[in-house]
Amino acid sequence: MIKHFFSFLLMAGLLACQSLQAADPLLVAVKTDKGTFVIELYPDKAPLTVQNFLAYVDSKFYDDTIFHRVIPGVVVQGGGMGEDYREKRTKRPIKNEADNGLLNKYKTVAMARFSNPDSATSQFFINLKNNEGFDSTKTTPGYAVFGKVVAGMDVVEKISRVPLGAYRAFPEAPNEAIRIVSATRTNSIAVDNATPPPKTSPFKDSLVPVNERNQ
Repeated sequence: MIKHFFSFLLMAGLLACQSLQAADPLLVAVKTDKGTFVIELYPDKAPLTVQNFLAYVDSKFYDDTIFHRVIPGVVVQGGGMGEDYREKRTKRPIKNEADNGLLNKYKTVAMARFSNPDSATSQFFINLKNNEGFDSTKTTPGYAVFGKVVAGMDVVEKISRVPLGAYRAFPEAPNEAIRIVSATRTNSIAVDNATPPPKTSPFKDSLVPVNERNQ
């Protein structure tokens, strides 16, 4: 009887440990030229999207890509272009999971895509406000939310406030290239926001500024 009782306690302890492990959040730290922010991922709601995102994280795909699109007060987008403003080669597009119940609210992270709902690859964006128009409805496919910024949102806001529009070819791009220095899995929401020295893009330096008078 005592032996069975201790076996029961051991089994209960193991189950409790497994439960705690399952409850641990899945986090990715994104280090940029403006500081670091941390994304909590939601694999229970967007399993395919999270798996796809982590595949890019683990392969170091995002390292030295840039935030090429900033719409102040709306979104900050990146994760697909290098500093030469050429798109990196990606994996196959994934199925749109925008109908997962997660809404495009402030701080949430969603997949960018083309007009085809199932065209998302590596690019993602962070919502700078509640963007109800991006949500899935009966008539529109929406954009798949798969995570949320849980630390360092001030860094994202800082990126959203940089000067834009100096170059005709990329009117929504920051005048200075802002890199994702690294994207790595982490166990902590603590961030070290000592920013690395800025690195300019030789490609963008060669572009013609908007205020250039030579036509």
